[in-house]
Amino acid sequence: MVRATPFLLVLFLALGAHGLSVKKCNLIGRWVNDLGSNMTITTMNANGDFAGSYHTAVTATSNEIKVSPLQGSLQKSPNQKGQPTFGFTVNWTFSDSITVFTGQCFVDDDGKEVLKTMWLLRSRVENIKNDWKATR
Repeated sequence: MVRATPFLLVLFLALGAHGLSVKKCNLIGRWVNDLGSNMTITTMNANGDFAGSYHTAVTATSNEIKVSPLQGSLQKSPNQKGQPTFGFTVNWTFSDSITVFTGQCFVDDDGKEVLKTMWLLRSRVENIKNDWKATR
């Protein structure tokens, strides 16, 4: 039994190491949401700052939808463990509004990268009395 102990330990470490590996999430690329909007992140620097474009599939205006620029930042902390939090701003080129998104990138059990986000949109209003209806 004493001789088997080192073998079992090596076997455990070999089999268990796969389960301990950190699943990494990479924001660079093209992302599509449930409504058909798509975001493309083209560049990211060593600090986690990134840029790209957003093409929304939905709008509250009657204006023609156009691709709009986005800028954001990925949290670069040792505690992220490969599934980072991030935020970005989209400056809509076809309306008087801007949207901020915040979220986290996950890797699911099948290895698929998934972004979970929340957003806040601010539209321009004529005066401070209408401030209540400017944010969605």
